[in-house]
Amino acid sequence: MNLILLGPPGAGKGTQAKGLQERYSIVQLSTGDMLRAEVASGSELGQQAKEIMDSGGLVSDDLIINMISSRIDQDDCKNGFILDGFPRTTPQAEALDKMLEEKSFVIDHVIELKVDDDAMVTRITGRYTCAGCGAGYHDEFQKPKENGVCDKCGGTEFSRRADDNAETVRSRLEAYHDQTAPIVSYYGDKGVMKSVDGMASIDEVKGQLDAILG
Repeated sequence: MNLILLGPPGAGKGTQAKGLQERYSIVQLSTGDMLRAEVASGSELGQQAKEIMDSGGLVSDDLIINMISSRIDQDDCKNGFILDGFPRTTPQAEALDKMLEEKSFVIDHVIELKVDDDAMVTRITGRYTCAGCGAGYHDEFQKPKENGVCDKCGGTEFSRRADDNAETVRSRLEAYHDQTAPIVSYYGDKGVMKSVDGMASIDEVKGQLDAILG
């Protein structure tokens, strides 16, 4: 079973992909993680990617497709894979389909975690972590039991990501919607597009995904 998960940053794709990986014995593939692994391995693809990134360029679609092609040939992908964060554009989706067709593979389901933009801004901008142990908290949804004191390590220093501000989050959401709307139409025409309520609880989203995957 081969899946694509769509959703903006903070929608919970990573969390759900990890659960799907465990329940269905399929492998979560993040193109960012794969790029870093290829560079670290010193492979030919990794060397090409490193040269491009070191010069400040963007890694080409062809190189990413070749990287995915190489990765899904590995034994741990024999039961299937989950693509998280790719494709982002219709040309990428078309190139991915062409490569998969050559291997006699298909994408079985494309699932979008649909979110409410205003609620996503609140969800993301309220996040902060303990500087000592990395435990995560939220201004509204997950406060420490004692104000200003980490539940796990007792630390009193906390930090927020610099890009977790309302302006940046709204910009990321707009970019996501602009890029993804054509992909939704592309896969919708193929009859493999589904959506779930990404604003529901983690367990509720899990249930929606399992209902789609059967």
